Amino acid sequence: MGIFNNLFSSKNTNPEEQKDQLKWIPLTSVDQLNEIEQNSSKRPQIIFKHSTSCGISSMVLRTFRSSYFLEENQADLYFLDLHRYRAVSNEVANKFQVYHQSPQVLIIKNGIAVADESHGAITSLNLSRYI
Repeated sequence: MGIFNNLFSSKNTNPEEQKDQLKWIPLTSVDQLNEIEQNSSKRPQIIFKHSTSCGISSMVLRTFRSSYFLEENQADLYFLDLHRYRAVSNEVANKFQVYHQSPQVLIIKNGIAVADESHGAITSLNLSRYI
């Protein structure tokens, strides 16, 4: 049972608690979406929407963390816990005109979502194309 707990558990899925190369910014407020929109004219803004109760979301998050490396100032990377911040998640979908999915990655440039992927497609997303 231990291997299944490691694969599908939502424990330690908060990227702030993980040791990885990515510098996550917690997305916890609807007000931050205006900042994301404004900052997207300077550099890409990336939002990772994560469901802490979903095994697939946990696996995709782990793969994302181990597959991507961003140098400082290449992009801002936001982490959104869908269960804790449901209103923020709903506003992300509304503001950037994307259909809500989980897990999901959005790339915001010049105020619009130029890319969004969900589930397994996240791991094949070519971030360098947008940076």
